[in-house]
Amino acid sequence: MENTICVRMDEVITQFAIGGKLTESRPYGNGHINDTFLLTYEMAGESKHYILQRMNHVIFRNPHQLMENIVNVTEYLQGKIADEGGDAQRETLNVVRTVQGMPYYKDSGDNYWRVFLFIEGTECFEKVESAKDFYDSAVAFGNFQKRLADYPAEKLHETIPNFHNTPSRFSDFRNAVEEDRMGRAALAGKEIGFALEREGDTSVLTEMLREGELPLRVTHNDTKLNNILFDAKTKKAICIIDLDTVMPGLSLYDFGDSIRFGASTGAEDEKDLDKVEVDLDLFEAYTRGFLEGCGGSLTPEEIRMLPMGAKLMTYECGIRFLADYLEGDVYFKIHREGHNLDRARTQFKLVADMEKKWDKMADIVERCRKNLL
Repeated sequence: MENTICVRMDEVITQFAIGGKLTESRPYGNGHINDTFLLTYEMAGESKHYILQRMNHVIFRNPHQLMENIVNVTEYLQGKIADEGGDAQRETLNVVRTVQGMPYYKDSGDNYWRVFLFIEGTECFEKVESAKDFYDSAVAFGNFQKRLADYPAEKLHETIPNFHNTPSRFSDFRNAVEEDRMGRAALAGKEIGFALEREGDTSVLTEMLREGELPLRVTHNDTKLNNILFDAKTKKAICIIDLDTVMPGLSLYDFGDSIRFGASTGAEDEKDLDKVEVDLDLFEAYTRGFLEGCGGSLTPEEIRMLPMGAKLMTYECGIRFLADYLEGDVYFKIHREGHNLDRARTQFKLVADMEKKWDKMADIVERCRKNLL
């Protein structure tokens, strides 16, 4: 497979409008979805780097629509950044087009490839090490929301249909329980019961969107710390990356997924549930940073519902892990027996802990809101 990729790369790199001579290409990063390479070109005695990616068209079944989203959003961001006096080549991704003017290239083996300018002098972090890290990431994702607040989200394609449609995810989960194709439901009775008891929560946000109580936004949908580039010298968050899941949604999705991933005291697959709870200091740091980054672009109702975003994104992830366990671990990669069941249990423990701390979370949101007035 690796040799095949190398052969394809030899075909592909000549198709992009890159000046200079290619001197090195090597695998880059630790992403699990796309195949990523760092290209080094020499021109006039200087080196310049580019990111080459083979897109995973099994997960993203319409690469044309995906790249249309990315091009439209990044070009819009470039204009916003330039208006603010920023550096549009460092503060957002820049797509390098093919010699034919296309944002991607389809090779002779039906693989889809793209190239981005490499953002020099940056680094990224795999996990939250401090409240400051979490705060900085919140400001960055909030700023992403602010800059795209006027973008017509309804014009974006859904790169993964129903990605955060919680009622749809619940329906998939219920079907997995009823089919019980692996005979595992009896081993997860407590977890299944926990999920079923909260069915009423699943439609809260989608119903508010339908009724016009929450606005449709451009959402990133994978708001983890490692999807932000930090300046290596200043340590300031400068660029949001991994835009494959940028599509129409709710700001609460992005906020909630960050809390789910970053404000937990335990690992996503922690087996000792006594180690898993919501760290309210981290919740407050992120809430403060997110609201600051959003710069007044959120509505009062969006702000009020931030705790529900955190709870529902955590719950949704839990039922996805649990459904995959019941179906035989066909979607999420596992590294041990019962891995997806362990993952589901940590998410449900977080949900239960949020419910216990609900009033405190709401008070934190209100305090952060008032402090920005």
